[in-house]
Formats: sequence, structure tokens, C-alpha cells
Amino acid sequence: MGKQQVSELTFFDYIVGITIGSIASTLSVQLNQNTTATLVGMGIWVVLPILLGYLCMHSVWVRKLVEGEATVVVENGKILENNLGRTRITIDDLVAQLRTQGVFNISDVEFALFESNGKISIQKKSQKQPLTPGDIRLSTQYDGLPTNLIDDGIILIDALRSLNLTKAWLQHQLSKKNINDMSQVSLAQLDTKGNLYVDLKGDQPYFIIPTN
Repeated sequence: MGKQQVSELTFFDYIVGITIGSIASTLSVQLNQNTTATLVGMGIWVVLPILLGYLCMHSVWVRKLVEGEATVVVENGKILENNLGRTRITIDDLVAQLRTQGVFNISDVEFALFESNGKISIQKKSQKQPLTPGDIRLSTQYDGLPTNLIDDGIILIDALRSLNLTKAWLQHQLSKKNINDMSQVSLAQLDTKGNLYVDLKGDQPYFIIPTN
């Protein structure tokens, strides 16, 4: 079922996992059981979620039936008690989940929805959302993913080659902070702006070395 099994565990996925685990434990512990019948049952429970997963990808109706739909529980700062009751969630649980999202005043919420996997999604009111560079038409530079160059004291040669850098270049950059033993580096990471983050093992400090 791919990464969905771990990252978006639905109630149906949970039941399937429990059932397959129960059948497997029965097969391995209770030797007097009919092995063929047990294996057939396990095979059916393995094929079923794969088949339903395929159908969910191609049918909105099946997807809603198996995975459910998101339920709006807060709208324009107002708690929708009827929807909250259908999700079997108490107001205390709702408030607790809002706090985990950094929301302490329900009046700040435009919409709050409980997703089919049990997580809550929040859209704050426009006046409560943080200001972004796009809001004030401020141009920004590209900020891509940093590249690890040293991991637990080991130089990642392939990463250096992908950036057209050499081991000598890396040693030179580290020498700016008197770091001569690369085995003492827990992590060295180069971002797209040319800043080299170096974290030393133990309680030693970290450094940010400009390389441009």
C-alpha cells in the first residue's frame, strides 16, 4: 500500500493491520489449527486492502466509503457541536489538538477540519495569519534543500561530486574554524546560499561557515 500505510493510517488500515497480525499469531502459536485455511484467510486480508487501495485511487465513491471524509468542526470561530459529536471528539480533545497546532484562541480559526486519519487541519482567519514576503511583494532568493557533506565523521564523496566540490575544498573550509579532524564532525551540511553548517560531536559548539 506504499507510504500511505504509515503516514496516513485510516481506521480501515488499522483494522486490517490488527486482523493480519492476529491471524499470523494464530498460525505461529496454535499448531493444531488448519494451516491451509489460516493461510488462505491471511491471503484474503492481504489482497483486500491492496484491491481497495487500487479502487480508492480510481473511484471517489469507494474512497469516501473506505477512508471517509474530512469533517468541519470549527467555522468562523464557531464550534460545530453536531459535527463534533459525529466524530466522537469532545471539546476538550478539540481544544488540545488546536493547541498542538499553535492555536490557543478558537476565535482565531476560520476553519478546522478533522481528517479521515484523525489529524486536524486548521486555517486561521486572514488577519491572524503570519505575514509573508509575497504579501508585501518582497522578492526572495531561491532556498533549496541543503546537502550533507559529512555524516558521523564520514565524508560523502558522491555529495561533493554532485556539487563539483573536492575533499580539499571541504578541508579548507573546516580549517577556517581550526577543524582539522573530520572524524570529529557529526554533521556538515551546505545550503544553497553557500553557508556550511558544521556540528561537532559531543558538547562542542556548532559553526556556520560562509564559503562564498
